Amino acid sequence: MKHTMRAQRMMWIAWPAFLVAGMLEVLVFACVDPADLHWFGSAVALSRQGVYTLAFFAFWFLAMVSSGLTTLLSASPFEVNRCPIPEGERPADCARGHCG
Repeated sequence: MKHTMRAQRMMWIAWPAFLVAGMLEVLVFACVDPADLHWFGSAVALSRQGVYTLAFFAFWFLAMVSSGLTTLLSASPFEVNRCPIPEGERPADCARGHCG
């Protein structure tokens, strides 16, 4: 059950971020020609396709960070404070005691 919830949350983060990255790619490169890009005063030594690829993954990463922070901040107090150890396996002196 826990793995399916984790996989579901990862999809809540990755899928919208993928769509946003695709939209950003279209918007940015509708206005910017990769051949005109410069890095520290010299032309970027990548092909157009390389720049498109790196930019897409950079956009996707940044959008995933944003979605991940939103998911983290939307967690309920129960989710944040619940004990990760199943009740039958907790040590007797567990500081969290009855948390489950």
